[in-house]
Amino acid sequence: MPAKRWLMAESSVDEITAGGSFGTSPVVVAVDQGTSSTKTLVLDVHGSIVGSLSVPLGQQHPAAGWVEQDANEILDGVRAGLGHARELFGERIAAIGISNQRESALAWDPATGRPVGPMLGWQDRRTADRARALADHSARVRRITGLPLDPMFSALKFGWLLDEVDPDRSRSGAGEILLGTVDSWIVWSLTGEHRIEVGNASRTQLLDIETGGWSAELLDLFGIPAASLPRVAMSDEPTAAIDGLDVPITAVLGDSHAALYGHGARDAGAVKVTYGTGSSIMGLESPDARATASGLVRTIAWGTDGEIRRAFEGNILSTGATLVWLSELLDMTPGDLVELAAGSPDAAIDLVPAFAGLGAPWWDESAVAVLSGFDLGTPRAALARAAVESIPLQIEDVLTSADGSGSRVDTILADGGPTSNDWLVQLQADLSQRTVVRSDVAELSALGAAHLAGVRAGVWTAEAVAALPRASTTFVPQLDADAARDRRARWLAAVGRARNQPALSTPVPSTRPALVTSQPALLRASTNRRNT
Repeated sequence: MPAKRWLMAESSVDEITAGGSFGTSPVVVAVDQGTSSTKTLVLDVHGSIVGSLSVPLGQQHPAAGWVEQDANEILDGVRAGLGHARELFGERIAAIGISNQRESALAWDPATGRPVGPMLGWQDRRTADRARALADHSARVRRITGLPLDPMFSALKFGWLLDEVDPDRSRSGAGEILLGTVDSWIVWSLTGEHRIEVGNASRTQLLDIETGGWSAELLDLFGIPAASLPRVAMSDEPTAAIDGLDVPITAVLGDSHAALYGHGARDAGAVKVTYGTGSSIMGLESPDARATASGLVRTIAWGTDGEIRRAFEGNILSTGATLVWLSELLDMTPGDLVELAAGSPDAAIDLVPAFAGLGAPWWDESAVAVLSGFDLGTPRAALARAAVESIPLQIEDVLTSADGSGSRVDTILADGGPTSNDWLVQLQADLSQRTVVRSDVAELSALGAAHLAGVRAGVWTAEAVAALPRASTTFVPQLDADAARDRRARWLAAVGRARNQPALSTPVPSTRPALVTSQPALLRASTNRRNT
């Protein structure tokens, strides 16, 4: 078992010291299964975090563009968190929520309970050739699913896994091999139920986004037997009780969806950015929406009380991963890298981290990583700054596309580990020329899953959750609008080089219009100052 860390909040430690017990009021447990770790939080009835556990998670890269993880290692981290929560809080546990990394895919044998191959991570690009072979179907796939035909999504991964172990589909067609995303694997392993939450299902590229059910047309296109797929469930549909806890899972949400829920977003127009290994920009759609801005995708945010809420989203493949890559190259920690970057002036260097192509708004898997503007005298600090700036600049590309839906996004809600650095968040406000409201709770995905789980279990009402305190800090632009516009123009020229396109000052349309379309021109910016 990897090293792990269990922390108790001071209020709980005081209860142990004073009374020798943890009290009697109910608590809600949330497990956030992410790309680099599995975190478990415990919330009291006031919504305060009273305990947390973090178990790191490894990743393997057996070939260029291949990303694999160990499904059993994931399960060990989940069980470790739930086990510690049970030891410390026992019968006080009233509800359990799960948030999870999304498009990652695996297959397992229900007779043995063991995976029949590696789990293919959401960043995995081994199916790029298959995606190109299906290019003639891309427009139809997008109309049904809201998603561009891309290796990131689960359908192509499912097909690759079955090609390895069940090429004629005889076993999967008979239900002897099961497929699922991370939430499916966790729920099946803990309860024996083969199901998938509707928001996660919408990321597989096999779900009809309008009906909320599997598309027979797409199952045929991707070669996926219906018998191998989980049942689609609403986000707040309780599972059977977990063995040893006698408590059901009462909420499951994809991590980005859970963060949006954790921010308290319930109405169309709220837009959040989750910073992590990659980044997700997501905003709720109005109920009557049927399309979204160019370069973005449609997805199901969640399904509660029998109602499905949809959202637009832009997925960036490499943000925090870029910092990890460069920090390892320079033999330092990511935190030290950001500190080094903060002390460097702009040296007119750009790093476009297209290590596995580019995601939103370009959706160009043929793009290559580019470092431009450097020379023999370029110091490490300038490289560090280029790497850090690639994060807010990529996010702004997506936000500019979101503006194209009709109204400008003036305020964004930010969350995720990297946002603990004030300089990075201020950089986002400056380069985007938008207000950024940062959640001061780092584990917002887990918080969102806990909130929904607690509502479904009756710990809170929806109104009570909406009223829970959400500590945040607000950042407004300090950089001159013209300077921000010039910096964006230089970045877009570098993106053009990465995509083998002419260097232009506005985004370049893809040569594959079914996957990528152009963005609007750069927008005006305000010159407000920062408030905290």
